[in-house]
Amino acid sequence: PSGLSVSAFSKKPRSAEVVAGNPAVFEAETERAGVKVRWQREGKDIGASDKYGLTVEGRRHTLTVRDVGPADQGSYAVIAGSSKVKFELKVTEAEKTELEPAPTPTPAVVQGHPAPTTELDSRSSPKGERGSEVPDGPAPESQGAPDDPIGLFLMRPQDGEVTVGGSITFSARVAGASLLKPPVVKWFKGKWVDLSSKVGQHLQLHDSYDRSSKVYLFELRITDAQTTSAGGYRCEVSTRDKFDSCNFNLTVHEAVGPADLDLRSAFRRTPGEASAGVPSSPLFIRVLLHSDSHEDAGILDFSSLLKKRDSKLEAPAEEDVWEILRQAPPSEYERIAFQHGVTDLRGMLKRLKGMKHDEKKSTAFQKKLEPAYQVNKGQKIRLTVELADPDAEVKWLKNGQEIQMSGRYGGGGEEPIHCKRTNSRCMSGLHAVPAWTEPPVLITRPLEDQLVMVGQRVEFECEVSEEGAQVKWLKDGVELTREETFKYRFKKDGQKHHLIINEASLEDAGHYALRTSGGQSLAELIVQEKKLEVYQSIADLAVGAKDQAVFKCEVSDENVRGVWLKNGKELVPDSRIKVSHIGRVHKLIIDDVTPDDEADYSFVPEGFACNLSAKLHFMEVKIDFVPRQEPPKIHLDCPGRTPDTIVVVAGNKLRLDVPISGDPAPTVIWQKTITQGKKAPGGPAPGAPDDAGVSDEWVFDKKLLCETEGRVRVETTNDRSIFTVAGAEKEDEGVYSVTVKNPVGEDQVNLTVKVIDVPDAPAAPKISNVGEDSCTVQWEPPAYDGGQPVLGYILERKKKKSYRWMRLNFDLLRGLSHEARRMIEGVAYEMRVYAVNAVGMSRPSAPSQPFMPIGPPSEPTHLAVEDVSDTTVSLKWRPPERVGAGGLDGYSVEYCQEGSSEWVAVLQGLTERTSLLVKDLPTGARLLFRVRAYNVAGPGAPVTTKEPVTVQEILPVPVPTERPRLQLPRHLRQTIQKKVGEPVNLLIPFQGKPRPQVTWTKEGQPLASEEVNIRNSTTDTILFIRTARRIHSGTYQVSVRIESMEDKATLVLQIVDKPTPPQDIRVTEAWGFNVALEWKPPQDDGNTEIWGYTVQKADKKTMEWFTVFEHYRRTHCVVSELIIGNGYYFRVFSHNMVGPSDRAATTKDPVFIPRPGITYEPPKYKALDFSEAPSFTQPLTNRSVIAGYNAILCCAVRGSPKPKISWFKNGLDLGEDARFRMSSKQGVLTLEIRKPCPFDGGVYVCKATNLEGEAQCECRLEVRVPQ
Repeated sequence: PSGLSVSAFSKKPRSAEVVAGNPAVFEAETERAGVKVRWQREGKDIGASDKYGLTVEGRRHTLTVRDVGPADQGSYAVIAGSSKVKFELKVTEAEKTELEPAPTPTPAVVQGHPAPTTELDSRSSPKGERGSEVPDGPAPESQGAPDDPIGLFLMRPQDGEVTVGGSITFSARVAGASLLKPPVVKWFKGKWVDLSSKVGQHLQLHDSYDRSSKVYLFELRITDAQTTSAGGYRCEVSTRDKFDSCNFNLTVHEAVGPADLDLRSAFRRTPGEASAGVPSSPLFIRVLLHSDSHEDAGILDFSSLLKKRDSKLEAPAEEDVWEILRQAPPSEYERIAFQHGVTDLRGMLKRLKGMKHDEKKSTAFQKKLEPAYQVNKGQKIRLTVELADPDAEVKWLKNGQEIQMSGRYGGGGEEPIHCKRTNSRCMSGLHAVPAWTEPPVLITRPLEDQLVMVGQRVEFECEVSEEGAQVKWLKDGVELTREETFKYRFKKDGQKHHLIINEASLEDAGHYALRTSGGQSLAELIVQEKKLEVYQSIADLAVGAKDQAVFKCEVSDENVRGVWLKNGKELVPDSRIKVSHIGRVHKLIIDDVTPDDEADYSFVPEGFACNLSAKLHFMEVKIDFVPRQEPPKIHLDCPGRTPDTIVVVAGNKLRLDVPISGDPAPTVIWQKTITQGKKAPGGPAPGAPDDAGVSDEWVFDKKLLCETEGRVRVETTNDRSIFTVAGAEKEDEGVYSVTVKNPVGEDQVNLTVKVIDVPDAPAAPKISNVGEDSCTVQWEPPAYDGGQPVLGYILERKKKKSYRWMRLNFDLLRGLSHEARRMIEGVAYEMRVYAVNAVGMSRPSAPSQPFMPIGPPSEPTHLAVEDVSDTTVSLKWRPPERVGAGGLDGYSVEYCQEGSSEWVAVLQGLTERTSLLVKDLPTGARLLFRVRAYNVAGPGAPVTTKEPVTVQEILPVPVPTERPRLQLPRHLRQTIQKKVGEPVNLLIPFQGKPRPQVTWTKEGQPLASEEVNIRNSTTDTILFIRTARRIHSGTYQVSVRIESMEDKATLVLQIVDKPTPPQDIRVTEAWGFNVALEWKPPQDDGNTEIWGYTVQKADKKTMEWFTVFEHYRRTHCVVSELIIGNGYYFRVFSHNMVGPSDRAATTKDPVFIPRPGITYEPPKYKALDFSEAPSFTQPLTNRSVIAGYNAILCCAVRGSPKPKISWFKNGLDLGEDARFRMSSKQGVLTLEIRKPCPFDGGVYVCKATNLEGEAQCECRLEVRVPQ
């Protein structure tokens, strides 16, 4: 039997990418210790050596590959038992971060001539190119900054720089101690581009959680950076009730390489050197340049370049793959693509089709433009084409836009085009096309004027009459080209054209126009400045010598940068003057103030007409030879010296940093006020003396705090005293007093610390008003609200036998009760509740008592009056349509007088019957009757008689007499068979008027009412037995009588049961492999005939029973094919129409089959060699299929041992391609190609190989595209 395979590894090794020269370490951990583990590389076992290190520590197994090189790259595997895990090792070359230094100043001489030296700009890697290494701590700018009470970032992403092709990682750290759920972090580029949709090879997002520090780490990694990666980025973090964001910038520098060298300056020769008569040699290249100036005239010597360039830069001339594809047949496209590394086959076909289409259009040219031109900036360039038709009109285009003849561009039939200021990039887009007459492109929806603020996104939209039409965008009459793509972005969507400015500035204001061949549309863009609010302006300072001056201001926009001015001139930071920008706060810090620093200082935000100014006054201090004494002072912002309340969340760190001053240095005393009963709110304890904390360590109701280690500690320096509590608790709440003393005086401040926490768990809720699918849940507030008011409650429920709690409300419940709905009737539930305050959610309460939603039944149906007499009324009804999960306990019957509202119960309890005879009623009264159904949930809705019933006997109307007659159904005319335990329900219709009298008898005796129930109506009679037993079998007679007329019927009821087991089973004889058995029929046949017997045998060793005979009719049998030397037990079951007997008759002692004395010697045969080389009995045949439908190639092969099969397409192995599925069954080989395309066409080869040889067959597959 097949089962689920369980891996032997609890931790599997993962694929890794390692830089050449470094070691690679792979770790695997098994489920249990002592398991033998093997390491393999490319299918071969690896042993410990100088190259590979194998270590085992308990359940951990480690493979170390030392000094990794390109030869170590490949597939590895680890094997433990039947589990095998594969992983890859990829080796990359080490990146060079710095360029090699320039050669020595002594120039090298080539054939007697000095070679000019080339100076490389050996710039170091930018500081932003950090790879994957991120500093653990916060950025230097954030050190010393005050904690943000509402922010979520512990460390914000900082601006970075990287070179093209490099990698950079931005990190953000978020505090998770106070978060119930992990925060949601999103990375954006610009304003709206969500980077989660751009994750791929060059951009990855990672996150992790450190349980020890309770800090979340989120990383954005950009690999192989390009110039398009530069720009502004934003990181947003959000929780359930908090949000924070941070902006940062990425600068991408061009990579320094051989292309950045100025070849002309490196190899330029002066005209004097050219005229010195230097003999020519093969290593000199003479290039004559026509320039507007003479500084470039001369001969260029490239021999130095040929000697100095790195061998890695020398690459063979690349083949033009597109030219090869254009000349090759379509069947060779795939082979050529594989040779040249083209993976996008669909894109290759599309481009190749466009190239062929353009070739047909370009037949008008006899000589075309070259693919690329190179010219120095400021020089002229001449582009020449030859036309097949000299009278054809020619248009010159640059990047798809027509070039207008001007002072910069000039051309004609014989004149060249001149480009005065351009470079090689702009020339690559110049081309000429023959002109033809086109209908004008009209503007169907013009541009609209727009008013935006600085930094907002602007999008102009215009719709033209044709799709793909060429348009021009202009600003104030000047065309916007694609060279300005970094600022402007052009977008085409069918007939719609868009101009997008991501972040508008004041320079972008103006008139924008879209021009087509049939007109133009004009719109105005108005850009207004943002209003910058100043939250805190800088203030004048008076600072003494060698002191520190700090100018601080706070503005509304944290992204605004600014410039600090001193007397109107920009201030340059140095080691003494520091400028910082953290969020919305800008600071200017001047250390060791001197008289030269006295001036007017200003802060000017960039992009805003705003200026914040303040003056720095230098105070000269006269030094007297008098010992300085200064009374101690606590520098806290406590107006009126009233207690200041500090709120801290339980579990967080409490730090009270108190600046102090005084000369000589004062003594600091920290005390905590202790009161009996509960913690004091703040201020000194009543009745405590002012100097109580100085003399004794424990004084009245104040506790002296002087620990320097542990959870609560005090640290004091010359200018401040720090009180720290690691992991604040409820007991840390109270009033703390800090006192500073020295011989001159003393100062004291009281600080009230309030510790807030999540509320305590509420008590178990109570359930009431349980309905069919609803109930009312009530609970009490928690005993302790955590120091913050309870904002609401969260209610959960679960099924009693389940472990999964389901939340009932998403918005907090403000009250102390809630009506829960949408529950399943008849299912037991439990409820629990959470309390929520501003800190978080409490622990859950204890679950409520289990309860079950049950609804009352519906009203009974078909209430009718069956008979009325002078004092009685006979009622009957049917059960309610809906009973519910609570079942049905019974019915209550009530009546009341017509016109009265007082109902009188007929019975003291409930009745289970659906009919009732109401007795002792007043004669002539008009009464209303009603009936209710009851269950566990209570009474259901009542059903009432439609009309009042008059209690008065109704005289019968004489009716003609009709002879009684029984209508016995056909299935009751033969013997009725029922199994024991089944119900018996026999309905016999009859006729007769007046109503006949029905009599039932059994074997001539009246029926006992406790065994058989008889129900009679005016038209039929029913014999009902709830649970049939054997004693109910017999002959029943039913008769209907009207006066002297009578009709009778007889019914035969047979109740059958399983038979008893056979009797007296015994073994009559045993010989050879056979045993003869004999038994007697069962004592009780179950009131029906025996259908047969089942004979089984069991080996004495295993006691597993196997059937020998089934439905065997005789009472004796012979069991054959027994095993010599084994002992056997035998048993027999008896069968009838109900089934087999519950027990079996079993032999008491085992029967032993003895071993005969004959020894068998098997004949000896000569071993034959069936080895055979592979051969195809049915080769492959050529196929032609339609693209998009699966194709199957089949062939048959034989060989011994079983050959190994390989499939090839155009010489390439298909074993690793998931699009091809290969199968082999009984020598029939099948290759299934899923949804082939034209590239799948070609020659397919099937190759079979074994130890005796090999064979192959091939076929050609053609994939046709439906027309």
